[in-house]
Amino acid sequence: MTKQNLIIYKFKSLYHILVELDLDLNFKITSADTKDSLDDKLIYHNNSLIITNSKYIDIGNHFVLENSPINISKLIEKINIEFLKLQFNNQSQMKINNYNINLNSREIIINDTRLKLTEKEINTIIYLSKSKKPVSIDELQAKVWSYQSDIETHTVETHIYRLRKKFLNTFNDKEFIISKKNGYQIK
Repeated sequence: MTKQNLIIYKFKSLYHILVELDLDLNFKITSADTKDSLDDKLIYHNNSLIITNSKYIDIGNHFVLENSPINISKLIEKINIEFLKLQFNNQSQMKINNYNINLNSREIIINDTRLKLTEKEINTIIYLSKSKKPVSIDELQAKVWSYQSDIETHTVETHIYRLRKKFLNTFNDKEFIISKKNGYQIK
């Protein structure tokens, strides 16, 4: 299992304390004193958590340790919680074409335009995006809706129609989900 990366930014005293405890920690500790050195570290260590003693507007994935002194076990607990939050947020993001999907909020986003989706709509989009070939109605019924293929229903067609209409109205995109003669596809 690879260690998570903790970057201490402009906070040398904390860096020295945590380096002494390095063997007992489940994260790799590095330090950065300038914005350039921080940017260099972020290139090689994506999904890093940055800890500072001041708020920096231009830095993402960081938390500010304002209240010190702090019990070391409380500090490590806070760091581990921040790593869990970071991991949760990273797992909840998905990119399909030019769109970003936030699985937690069930929104699809492009630029600053957001569209709220249902769980079935998200599941349909994800399923279609993973297929390289058109997906049949029967396959969508079985895999997304858990219906048997011998049941006569227009659930899939209705949902796809409504989903395509939402994309047209919100993003002016009529090509996101394409109808093929043997099913639906996202290119």
